[in-house]
Amino acid sequence: LLGSLQATRALMVAAILLGLVAVFVAVTGMKCMKCMEDDQVKKMRMAVFGGVIFIIAGLAALVATSWYGNRVARAFYDPFTPVNTRFEFGSALFIGWAAASLAMLGGSFLCCSCPRRETSYPPTRGYPKNAPSTGKDYV
Repeated sequence: LLGSLQATRALMVAAILLGLVAVFVAVTGMKCMKCMEDDQVKKMRMAVFGGVIFIIAGLAALVATSWYGNRVARAFYDPFTPVNTRFEFGSALFIGWAAASLAMLGGSFLCCSCPRRETSYPPTRGYPKNAPSTGKDYV
């Protein structure tokens, strides 16, 4: 096989493996998980780290898919390529582009959940507790 085809395959395999790692890292950072529930800041950082890995996986898939799409387009418009051996964009390319877009979008959403160090809002206070009623304070 050509070196560019082997490189696109390697990038797609790397994107799949990074996506799996990102799922496991992001799941440990979810609020519903019991893992690391004593430190919420570390838990949120794990979710953000999973989002970063999702973005890297999406970029790897986008590069691989676009690289192969460029190869198909150049071969299609090459006048020396026989007509019966010309490839066209197939559904796999469109699925690859959509998967890369969704992985990067999901990773950016996870990155937006980054905990802030300080908030500009005043700390919340609960309502004052009423004294227990004696039964004689009605009107």
